[in-house]
Amino acid sequence: MTKMTLGSYPHMLGFEQLERLLERTAKGSEGYPPFNIEQTSDYSYRITLAVAGFGEDDLSITVEDRQLVIRGRNSDDTEGRIFLHRGIAARQFQRSFVLADGVDVGEAVMENGLLHVDLTRSKPDMVVQTISIKKG
Repeated sequence: MTKMTLGSYPHMLGFEQLERLLERTAKGSEGYPPFNIEQTSDYSYRITLAVAGFGEDDLSITVEDRQLVIRGRNSDDTEGRIFLHRGIAARQFQRSFVLADGVDVGEAVMENGLLHVDLTRSKPDMVVQTISIKKG
């Protein structure tokens, strides 16, 4: 059986990039750090990442090619410390979220070890376009 792609469907014109975005997003899906995505209104969302042990200076948030990228790089302050048990993860991470057209990143807030990133989606405009037919 052959794998169907979006380009295989004749009525799905211009969606090739969507398939590439889905493949790119699926590649980097690891479990750290854990996150929630909630819908806060009809046109807004909030992504919350559990980033205990990271400060604001250890985190960066960028939008690259319609992709929200959140990176964490924890500074190594363990020199001279002896751990009998080390269960708190302090490794670097990168989380990516693909943004649809019309979704904009708002503010980011750190609160109690959680990083909240607010997103807003513009209200859709109903567009009807009439195409005139020329006589040939």
